[in-house]
Amino acid sequence: MPIAEESVLAALRQVYDPELLVNIVDLGLVYEVQVTEQDGKSDIHVKMTMTSPACPAGPELIRDARDALEALGEEVGKVDVELVMSPPWTPDRMTEEARDELGMF
Repeated sequence: MPIAEESVLAALRQVYDPELLVNIVDLGLVYEVQVTEQDGKSDIHVKMTMTSPACPAGPELIRDARDALEALGEEVGKVDVELVMSPPWTPDRMTEEARDELGMF
């Protein structure tokens, strides 16, 4: 049975934007999660974006997301974190919790 999407999102919630100090899921940077079973393992494909195209933390966030997903366990197969810029990120994608943390009421 493939890893549940909720487990993938929980792992990605452990990845924090180093400038904003809010996790990438609550910031709304994760656009799509796909989990498929392949040879008894769960392949994970994530589409995510950055708060801006020139985000200096981009490579770090992608690496940290991949590491968090690979740490889910032996049942994880291939992990692909794809950076997309369309549609562009806006603060509207943030959860209420993220807005509260950043003082955006």
